[in-house]
Amino acid sequence: MTVFSVHAPGQILFGRGQADRAAGLVAAYGTRGVLVHGANPSRAAAVLRGLQAAGCAVVPLTCATEPTLAMLNDALTVARPFAPLWVLAIGGGAALDLGKALAALIPAPGSAMDHLELVGKGLPLTTPPLPFIALPTTAGTGAEATKNAVIGLPDHRRKVSLRDDRMLARLVIVDPALTDGCPWSVTLASGLDAVVQVIEPYVSLRATPFTDALALPAIGQGSRALQRLQQGDDPKARDDMAWVSLCGGLALANAGLGAVHGLAGPIGGMSPAPHGAVCGALVGPVLAMNRTVARQTGITSALERLNTVCTIVAQTLGGDCTDAPGTLAQWARTSGLPTLATQGLAASTHAEVVSAASASSSMKGNPVLLSQTDLHTILTEASR
Repeated sequence: MTVFSVHAPGQILFGRGQADRAAGLVAAYGTRGVLVHGANPSRAAAVLRGLQAAGCAVVPLTCATEPTLAMLNDALTVARPFAPLWVLAIGGGAALDLGKALAALIPAPGSAMDHLELVGKGLPLTTPPLPFIALPTTAGTGAEATKNAVIGLPDHRRKVSLRDDRMLARLVIVDPALTDGCPWSVTLASGLDAVVQVIEPYVSLRATPFTDALALPAIGQGSRALQRLQQGDDPKARDDMAWVSLCGGLALANAGLGAVHGLAGPIGGMSPAPHGAVCGALVGPVLAMNRTVARQTGITSALERLNTVCTIVAQTLGGDCTDAPGTLAQWARTSGLPTLATQGLAASTHAEVVSAASASSSMKGNPVLLSQTDLHTILTEASR
């Protein structure tokens, strides 16, 4: 019998209307807190009013872009003197990452650089994080279910993680109604990220029966939901995408990711492209290269799982299993997803991306070992 452990948030509420319960549930953690929201504060307005009506003092903080170290330090300067008892984040993956990092670092005695991976000291947290509560408003990153926060360091041209098992949310409220009306460009990019985040854990070297149960059925479900949303807003499709995103977060937190995210991390530090759009551009070329290498090296276990993914893609988008990676890439592009070159990644940076990606933690879960030549080929294909 396979031996594995499961990391998951303390409580997950899923369904339309669940966001209405947020204020009362959050207030139970104490009367002072920090509320991190995205660029549009209206998404968080009702919850903020509910918290204030419940007698809570709340410091609202805006996260208008993917969080950087400077943004994190500025937020800590505001939040620490307030001595909050909890951190609530309402928004996309960026807001959730900033909120998660604040919950971890507000009680910490040192600086963010003491704990950031790769560019910092990478020291473990010595003080337990504050309770973190997450309300995602996009269906993509799965950040509500993970134990790390991604922070950009523009000076280093990198995105790195702050990571600790105790950073898992105490409470997650996934209300698909919060994603209604999301623009197609955001829906496409975040939706492809969600689909990638069920594909990569399924083919990961660290896959378990738990992650398989979440990831495998979600691959087709997410692909079909995206197709429906391409035709117009569809509440059932929004529900499906919210579920797929949550499944991806739970799966990646327990099985890891792969080459798509191994490459996407450095790319995010070198270009202004949204993370989901980068992953969407990479998934087809990575799927093709992984299958080629698995076949060449005779890794049948990896090839079987990759072929399963390709069969699902073919059943959803048409064509056959052999052509599925190209079919997926072509569908994404004709649906409006820009190439990596269009997203701002210059060919002159490919070598730097490959070097950084080769050492990334995500690569450790990739089902086959990809050479630097393989990674260059992937970047070239994703840039065309």
